[in-house]
Amino acid sequence: MTPNQVTAARMVAAFAAVALFTFFGDLLAADIAAVWLIVAAIALDGVDGYLARKRGMATPLGAQLDILGDRVVENLFFTFFAVAGLVSLWLPILFFVRGTLIDFLRGLASRAGRSGFGDQSMLETWWGRALVASRASRAAYAILKCVCFCCLGLVLPVARWQAEWLDAGVRHSLLLAGQSLAGAAAVFCVLRAVPVVWEGRRYLRALAVKRKTPARRAAAIEGLR
Repeated sequence: MTPNQVTAARMVAAFAAVALFTFFGDLLAADIAAVWLIVAAIALDGVDGYLARKRGMATPLGAQLDILGDRVVENLFFTFFAVAGLVSLWLPILFFVRGTLIDFLRGLASRAGRSGFGDQSMLETWWGRALVASRASRAAYAILKCVCFCCLGLVLPVARWQAEWLDAGVRHSLLLAGQSLAGAAAVFCVLRAVPVVWEGRRYLRALAVKRKTPARRAAAIEGLR
C-alpha cells in the first residue's frame, strides 16, 4: 500500500467504528470490533509516515493528507463521544477550532514554500520542532488519543450490556479515566498548537503586507525589519 492509501484506510476505519457503535450497538461483537477499529485508526497514523520515509514517497500532498487524516479521525471520535454523552461538547469544538486555525496557518506557510515536517517545515525553532514534529511528541500524542478513544469506546458496550461482572464503581472509574484522558489530550493539542501559532505570525504579517499599497507595503516591510 502507498502512504496515501494507508491514510485513507485510517479514515475508513474510524467511520466504520462509529457506524458499528451507532447502527449495530445491539450486538456485542460489533462493539468489540468497533474498539479494534479505533486501535487500527490510530495505529495506522504512524504507518503512513513510516512508509513515506522508507520508500522515499514523501510528498507535500502526502503530508497534507496525513494532517487531514488526523483531523478527520480525532474530530469524528470526539464528536461521536460527545453526542453519546461521554465527554463535553466543548471538547470537539476545541479540537475543531484548533485544527482550523493550525491548518489556516499551515496553508499560508505552504504558499511560501514551507510545508511538511522536514527541513522545509514552517517550524524553525528547536522547541517548536520538538513539541510538534518530533517522533516522541507525535507518538505520545497518538498513544494518548488511542488509549482515550479505546477507554471511552469500552464504556459503551459495558453500559449497554450491563456488564454484571463489573460493579458500578468500576464502570464509573472507566468513564472517569476516559474523560481524564480526553482532557489530557485537549491540553496536549493546545500545547502543540502554540509553536505553530508563534511561527505562523510571520506569514500573517506577510499576508497583511501583501495587501497594502506599494508605498504602505514598503513602509511595513521596513518596519518588520
